[in-house]
Amino acid sequence: MTTIVGALVAARVIQAGPTVYPTGTTIYDPARAWSGYTVFVLPQTGAVLIDMNGKTVREWKQFEGASGGPTRILPGGRVIGAIGSRPPNQESLGVAQYDWDDTVVWQFDRAEEVKMRDGQTRWSARQHHDWQREGFPAGYYSPEAETIDNGGRTLILGHRNLSDTSIHEQQLEDDYLYEVDWNGKVVWEWLASKHVDEMGFNAAARDAIRTPSQFNKARASVDWLHINAATYVGPNRMFDAGDQRFRPDNVLISSRQANIMMIVGRDGHIVWRLGPDYRDSEGSRGIGQIIGQHHAHIIPKGLPGAGNLLVFDNGGAAGYGFTTPSAANGINGVARYSSRVLEIDPVTLKKVWEYSIGGTESYRFFSHYISSAQRLMNGNTLITEGADGRMFEVTTTGEIVWEYVSPYFTDGPNSTNRVYRAYRLPYAWVPQLPRPTERAVVPPNVREFRITPQ
Repeated sequence: MTTIVGALVAARVIQAGPTVYPTGTTIYDPARAWSGYTVFVLPQTGAVLIDMNGKTVREWKQFEGASGGPTRILPGGRVIGAIGSRPPNQESLGVAQYDWDDTVVWQFDRAEEVKMRDGQTRWSARQHHDWQREGFPAGYYSPEAETIDNGGRTLILGHRNLSDTSIHEQQLEDDYLYEVDWNGKVVWEWLASKHVDEMGFNAAARDAIRTPSQFNKARASVDWLHINAATYVGPNRMFDAGDQRFRPDNVLISSRQANIMMIVGRDGHIVWRLGPDYRDSEGSRGIGQIIGQHHAHIIPKGLPGAGNLLVFDNGGAAGYGFTTPSAANGINGVARYSSRVLEIDPVTLKKVWEYSIGGTESYRFFSHYISSAQRLMNGNTLITEGADGRMFEVTTTGEIVWEYVSPYFTDGPNSTNRVYRAYRLPYAWVPQLPRPTERAVVPPNVREFRITPQ
C-alpha cells in the first residue's frame, strides 16, 4: 500500500527546505479520526497534553530536561515518565509517577550510583528510551489493558557499563533491562552483552562492532546496540495457541544501530528475532531491509491487528558488516532515505500493512531518528514523524484524518521541534478536564495559499 502524504509537511528550521508552514493542528476530520487527547514530551518543555484541535490543555514541567523517552498517561489523569538527566550520557536519573495534582505517587532512581558532570555522585535509574508498567504492555490504550499503578512491576530499559573484549576492547555502555517492584526491588534483569551470540551477527558484523570508531570519548564507552524500545509482548493469540516464544511477560526489544528486533524470554535467552540481515529468510526478504527502526511492539489485544508487530522503520543509515564505499569500516552500511510504518505477522513474517510513499517522492515521509506508531481503536494508526515534530493519523488506506505540527521549538541556531514519541488516549482517562469541543480543521489549498506582502 502506497499513499502520498498531505502537502502540509513540517520541515526542520535549519535546512534546505520549506521554512514557513503552519504549526498546531493542520488537518482534522472528526468523523473519521479516533478522537482523544495526545501526549508527548519535549526536553525543553516537559510533557504536553493536547486536544484534537491542538490546544494545550496541560503541561508537566517535572519532565523537562529528561532524556529517557516517553511520558504516558494512566487512567484517572495519572502521569508517569522519566525525570532528570545526566549529560553527556543519553539517560535519565529516574522514573516517576504523579497524580493530577503533581504529588509523587511512585519513583525509582536507585539502580546504580553514578558520577555527574560536576564530579558529584548520586543514585540513578540510568534509564533511557523506554519503560513499561505491568498490565500496560505496549504503553498505550487498549480496551483490554488493565494498568496496575499501585503495586505493579515496572520494566526499565537502562545502561550498565562493563568490559567484554569479545565485543569491543573498550568499555561497553551495555543495554540493561530490569524490572522493579513497587518497593524498588529489582526482581528480574538482563544484559545484552551476555547474549551477543544469539543476535545473528556474522563475522563481518562482529568485526565492525569492534572498530575503534565505535568508542564515544565523551561517555568513555561503546554504545554498541543502542536499544531504543522495550515492551512486554502482552496477551496475544500466538501464546493462546501454545507458542511459548510469545509469553505475555517476555520482552520485545529493538536495536536501532543493529537493525534487530528480538524477544527476550524470562530465562534470558532470545526466543524470537527479526534481522539484522533481512535477506536471511523468504519471509524477511518479503519485508525488505528494516533500518534504524523505533517503537517496535506487539499490537495489544482488543485493537485491530492485535498480535501483529507494529514498527516505525526509519531508514537513514545503520547496520554492521555491510561494507560499501561510504561505509568502508562496515558501520552504517545499509541506507534508505525514506521511512515507512510496517505491520507484520510475527509468525509468518507476512507484511500485513504498510504506510509509506513510493517512487521518487519517497523522501517526503522521512524521519531518520526517533518516531513511533500506535494502533487506534477504529483501525487508524497514529504516526509520529519525530524529526520534523509532526504527528498524524491515517486510515487503513493511508488517508490523513488528523495532523499536528509541534509549535514547541528549542532555542539556538539549530532549533528543532522534534518529538520522540506521541500517544493518543481516551478523553475519559482524564476526568479532571471537560471534554473539549471538536471542530473540523480543513487545510487550505496550498496551490493558492500565499503570505500577504507587508
